[in-house]
Amino acid sequence: MKQETADYLAKAREDLDEARNIAGIGLANAAGRSAYYAAFHTAEALIMERNGRAALSHKGVRIEFARLTREEPRLGEFTTFLTRAYDLKAFADYSITPKGRISLADAQAAIEEAERMLARVVDFLSSSTHSGES
Repeated sequence: MKQETADYLAKAREDLDEARNIAGIGLANAAGRSAYYAAFHTAEALIMERNGRAALSHKGVRIEFARLTREEPRLGEFTTFLTRAYDLKAFADYSITPKGRISLADAQAAIEEAERMLARVVDFLSSSTHSGES
């Protein structure tokens, strides 16, 4: 595994810890945002490992992650989640109405899905490295 890949995975773990801690004090918008960044950095890890370089934008990460996981059933389900999580982040960042708040339940669901995504990508990268892919 490339050092940069490991760095992205470490950052994703930090983001998840942050999301859990923030959710624990009831700050749903911030927790949802951190859950998105956990998914984002997880996707960047896969992109780095496969392409040797990071994507240059949030949209670029979503597009490249989708391309790389199109034929991989273990990871393809997270393409939709990555888009939903980005929408959650955007909602948290830009919505100004009282109804424009992320619920704690939505933030918790995003955290759980980001955890699943991270675990699955780590497992995939570990098995790919040992099977000679990279």
